Amino acid sequence: MYTPDDRPSYTRTGEYSKNFWNLMRAKQDGLGSIENHRSTETGTFSLPKSAETALGMQLAKKSLFRRLGTVANAKGSGYRIYAKDNNDVAQWVPEGEQLPIQDGRKDFTRMPVDRHKLGAIVKMDEDFVNDALFDLEGHLVKRFAKSFAKAEDGAFIAGTGVGMPIGLLHATAGAQEALSAPSLTYANVVSLYLSLKAEYREEGVWLMNDKTALALRTLTDGSGNHIWRESDDSILGKPVVYSEYMPDIEEGGMPILFGDFSYYWIVDRKPVGISVLSERFILEHQVGYLGFEFLDGKLIRQEAVKGLRIAAE
Repeated sequence: MYTPDDRPSYTRTGEYSKNFWNLMRAKQDGLGSIENHRSTETGTFSLPKSAETALGMQLAKKSLFRRLGTVANAKGSGYRIYAKDNNDVAQWVPEGEQLPIQDGRKDFTRMPVDRHKLGAIVKMDEDFVNDALFDLEGHLVKRFAKSFAKAEDGAFIAGTGVGMPIGLLHATAGAQEALSAPSLTYANVVSLYLSLKAEYREEGVWLMNDKTALALRTLTDGSGNHIWRESDDSILGKPVVYSEYMPDIEEGGMPILFGDFSYYWIVDRKPVGISVLSERFILEHQVGYLGFEFLDGKLIRQEAVKGLRIAAE
């Protein structure tokens, strides 16, 4: 997910890494040599190369959508960029003739990608921070990855697009509504499945919360056949994934999404930065760490994911 070119060159040096972690242990040794690398926007310092790579790997493990979606890096670009998607077309060419070149300007979907700021604070006891044998780097990387991943997944599902990414449940820019029904029935779930084009069903995944999954496990057709296959937790042969941020089966909600989530793009816009809050929590004998990441996320092809909405009785 991360490559060396995504990071400022100075973060790849051993000297920067040494001084960075001295600073994280609330030591002033070497601060002067990296002070000019402090972000004027957030007051933080970019993670060293090894820590940034480790954080990327942890985010990929802990974030559902970084596994299901498409992750792109645009850390050297301007504040707003554009994501483009197009339908590639192959054609049969008769012997001796050329492939006709069509006007493809309308084939492209051009969508703006913003740079939203996500912040997190991690607190640790001074005893651990001052222990030279304690793996401060590994601990902070895991803690920040966990915090960022939870907030990201929540926004990728229910984000408003205002100060955060646009989520899949967004009324106008999220997943398409396939059908509206007062309850979940075998026929309605099959209708949702078949509402998706075959090209998206091929890599299709069901998304729901635990309560919805529990209801679907007992759902049967008129002959008593279950729609849920217990052997591999799948519906109609397609895997089910869970998220606590999906709504319950309640009027007005969209408790089930089905589709190819690779069309949800996550764009990392700037390397993660961290600063130490050595005095803020001193009375509790703790040291705080403030971290920021910049990213955006949105569904670039709305027809690739569809949902079932619960209507009024």
